Amino acid sequence: MSERAIPPDDITPRDFFTRWVPDAVATDAERRRRLGETRATIVFQIEGNCGGCFTLRIAEGVVRGEVGDEPEPDLRVRVDEATWRRLNSGDLSAPQALLSRKVRLDGDFLLGLKLHLILG
Repeated sequence: MSERAIPPDDITPRDFFTRWVPDAVATDAERRRRLGETRATIVFQIEGNCGGCFTLRIAEGVVRGEVGDEPEPDLRVRVDEATWRRLNSGDLSAPQALLSRKVRLDGDFLLGLKLHLILG
């Protein structure tokens, strides 16, 4: 996988999930290869002023992002906006966020371990 791409500091969650993530995966052949046969639906619930629910659908090395919830995702990720921004910038690692309960995962925990392949 190429060097970790970092989204702009001022990106909205909507742009991040509907444009930035799908584009980052589409332009990184190694990331697509490592996703392999992964087929999953992941819902991100971002709590805060600019937050909301966003769904990522992963299939055949392609990621599609949508605004809105999915009633029965494979994985649901809950995080507040400030923590989400710290994760995006690299100021906070995913393991630290999980251990400090800043990020909550419901569903397929093994899929949660693959998030770095999708998000960077």
